[in-house]
Amino acid sequence: MRNVINTGLPELGQPFSWATRGGGLLFTAHGPVLADGTIETGAAEKQISLTFNNLMHTLQAANSHSDNVLQIIVYLTDVNNVPLLDEIYRRYFNAPYPNRSTVIVDKLVVPGMKIEITVTAADN
Repeated sequence: MRNVINTGLPELGQPFSWATRGGGLLFTAHGPVLADGTIETGAAEKQISLTFNNLMHTLQAANSHSDNVLQIIVYLTDVNNVPLLDEIYRRYFNAPYPNRSTVIVDKLVVPGMKIEITVTAADN
């Protein structure tokens, strides 16, 4: 059974839930969404930090934390941002790190958006 988590993040008018739980797992996806529901399209550092801030907000809303994260798939539009991603990522996660895959894509759903992540975490 799928249970939706009330994250407090803005509704974007699209057919998805910010986070769901089921089968002992928590599933969520994030990008650089601002509190008013608009997308940050500025500097990569700001977008990456905002994306991970949104993830941490969601984990907290789910009574969870970063140590429960099992896997992260990161979609970036610029391979040159991988070192920056690694630097910022270390602010949110400690070793042993979650499994991670970084995929370089041509573009994301909003022009200027540089990052999107999908996350699976243990739900305990």
